[in-house]
Amino acid sequence: MNAPLETSLLPYILRDTRDGVATLSLNRGERFNALSQAMIAALQGELDRIAVDTSVRSVVIAANGKGFCAGHDLKELRAHPDLAWQRKLFADCEALMLTLTRMPQPVIARVHGLATAAGCQLVSMCDLAVAADTAKFALPGVNVGVFCTTPAVGVARNIARKRVMELLLTGEPIDAATALGWGLVNRVVPLGELDAAIGHFTRLIGARSARLIGQGKQAFYRQIDLGLEAAYGEVSGTMACSLLDAHAHEGIDAFIEKRTPHWDE
Repeated sequence: MNAPLETSLLPYILRDTRDGVATLSLNRGERFNALSQAMIAALQGELDRIAVDTSVRSVVIAANGKGFCAGHDLKELRAHPDLAWQRKLFADCEALMLTLTRMPQPVIARVHGLATAAGCQLVSMCDLAVAADTAKFALPGVNVGVFCTTPAVGVARNIARKRVMELLLTGEPIDAATALGWGLVNRVVPLGELDAAIGHFTRLIGARSARLIGQGKQAFYRQIDLGLEAAYGEVSGTMACSLLDAHAHEGIDAFIEKRTPHWDE
């Protein structure tokens, strides 16, 4: 029998691509998949490769082990007390989070267990999130003397301010049903139905125009934090141009003719 590999020899991210869906699994379950410097770099690298791969229609971020992601690695943070290293880590994490919104493919979080601090941030920055009923979410930095300032950026763009402040000020976790009610996730299902629920989304996405979805996703994030008038100004031209696209012609004609559209990618 072969001896198990040392954890340090295992890849930080496991990638499985099939039927146009790339699943990226965080692979440090014994460390609750903490967003260490190496984990951030590995995930960034995979996302950069996928973003230019037109064969990939959607991305699922999953995790191995009991938890989804426990946020940054506290031991690593304490081992680097210099400001330059800390700034670099958070700049890299910021770039990773922005990549999730800027890449053309929709990104779905598959949350089977605990997602805390930057792990909760990771969920919030994905386009969609499906959670098992066993999942929990928290911004618990206050418990260890570190306010979850950067995780709050993403979470506050998903749920109401007072609920974010409740998470930040108390550090207490919320269950999956509460996360659903607050708007942090799209669906909550039994653990055994998690992949089927995600498959529902990926099948629908795969049946649509990839060009349309990529353009629409980018337009959505460009306007979402603008004022009302500026938001309309940002996307009205995009909408008008999209109606002149061949995919719009095909989609509308197919609807009128009661047939399935054929997207020429």
